[in-house]
Amino acid sequence: MGKKKKPVIGIAGNVLKDSGGMFPGYRRSYVNEDYNMAIIQNGGVPFIIPVSQSDEVIEEQVSMIDGLIISGGSDISSLEYEEEPLPLLGDILPERDYFDRKLLDAAIKRQIPILGICRGIQFINVYHGGTLYQDHSYYGKDVIRHWQGHDPDVKTHHVHLEKESKLYDIYKNEDITVNSFHHQSVKDLGKGLKITGKSKDGIIEGVESIDYPFMVAVQWHPEMLFRKDEGSNRLFKIFIEKSSERKEL
Repeated sequence: MGKKKKPVIGIAGNVLKDSGGMFPGYRRSYVNEDYNMAIIQNGGVPFIIPVSQSDEVIEEQVSMIDGLIISGGSDISSLEYEEEPLPLLGDILPERDYFDRKLLDAAIKRQIPILGICRGIQFINVYHGGTLYQDHSYYGKDVIRHWQGHDPDVKTHHVHLEKESKLYDIYKNEDITVNSFHHQSVKDLGKGLKITGKSKDGIIEGVESIDYPFMVAVQWHPEMLFRKDEGSNRLFKIFIEKSSERKEL
């Protein structure tokens, strides 16, 4: 009997446009390396999925993976949740919005585990019919600092986790500290989702699907913390274990 193969984890890619250098405006496909390292450390095989507008290509891409990460990136177009853009909406990339939607369509059809990170929690919410605060200044009351600047592996604020949640089971604590790099967040919750974590100002930091086998999303960046933080590393470990189980079906 051959050696058991490791689960392949797809990471939704991004588009980087060069701002200078030899080729100003030149487009590159990329993800931050920490995603790859967190997956490798926990027994998975990272598979970067470049942004595509072809439904057929996206279906083929998802057919090759056992779990999907919707990664961070640019702001989501407000038109995705039927709102006009407000002045503090940041840079958008509508082709990434289309790509993520089709990735989720294909992943859900195959019932593979899904992990959303930063933009990922926001898009999963929008995908399910939810809305976003286009900027925290529109929240209606004061918020704590959610954009810490440098030092990505430094934890800067608290998040309270709901006990009846996958995140609580993974982090094994009601109160955790996280890093923070976002100016948008979940506003109206999408259908079929439940809130599993909030910061002390009430900003939603964790959601999961009520019925889907494994769809967990966080607003912080566990891929930047996994080397130092046991809970963040365990999030990847459990996600990859679930992906391995799905591979065996």
